[in-house]
Amino acid sequence: MRILITGIAGRLGRRVANRLRRNHEVIGIDRRPCPALPTDIVHHRVDIRRRPAEDVFRHAKIDAVIHLGIIHNFRIPAEQLHARNVMGTETLLKYVSKYNVKKLVLLSSGDVYGASAENSQFIDEDVPLMASQRFPEIRALVAVDRMVQSFFWRHHDIETVILRPTFIVGPNVRNAPSKYFRLRVIPTLMGFDPMVQLLHEDDLLRMLDASLKPGLRGVFNLAGTAPVPLSRILKILGKPTIPVPAPIARALLERAWKYRLTSFPAPELDHIRYNTVLDTSRAKEVLGIEPERSLYEILEPFRAEDQADYTD
Repeated sequence: MRILITGIAGRLGRRVANRLRRNHEVIGIDRRPCPALPTDIVHHRVDIRRRPAEDVFRHAKIDAVIHLGIIHNFRIPAEQLHARNVMGTETLLKYVSKYNVKKLVLLSSGDVYGASAENSQFIDEDVPLMASQRFPEIRALVAVDRMVQSFFWRHHDIETVILRPTFIVGPNVRNAPSKYFRLRVIPTLMGFDPMVQLLHEDDLLRMLDASLKPGLRGVFNLAGTAPVPLSRILKILGKPTIPVPAPIARALLERAWKYRLTSFPAPELDHIRYNTVLDTSRAKEVLGIEPERSLYEILEPFRAEDQADYTD
């Protein structure tokens, strides 16, 4: 197939492109530079909302789109996040429909469900997306997921896939969970020990690849490990922990965020406070991909003896 990847300049985008180029023709769209790409991957350095991006769809017969161009940097003002995530996705959906693209894959996140004391034991794909109620910064990500869901129901001729992975970790990942595990001393919340699932970046690549199967469509929760208590993960890491009362931790993090002393917004604390266990039975049945990385393999790069290579 001829596959277009948005957000190809990111770490994940480059890895997805290098995997797919083995069997497909790959085209990338990203406003950022993307050096060191293989010569057989075409990168268009354009904004998805601008006419040059539409020209890519107009002149190249695109078979499938993988939408990775979602910004997760909560430091960006809400107006810019909305413009680049929501309006950018809205524009992309118009191109997909207008130029007869047969397949659309969105990499969303399990975070869109929200971490809450009211969460059911296992969260399936039909649970409402409530994250923005407690985490306003994530509002644009929830809006993108809902927009693509609506597109799915309106365009039955287009195979639309929405992937909602749990916490993605790995040596090439720089998201909140990976940064948390890289800390030299790891804070926890007194009285809380949530159940946690992890997904190695390599297993995510295999699941993204599987989502391109002809005829496959729908929403899928993704995870690589069975749910385990956070305390067990921290024990495997072998690092010192510091229990902090939740109200004090929130107040400290809010102040640190205000003065740009941390990359963790205070609502992230809910992920080490409440369970957000995803029901992945649908993905196992339909995608047919079993994760290859065990919990110990996933955590190996973050263990205490390896910390000399990492900085906070």
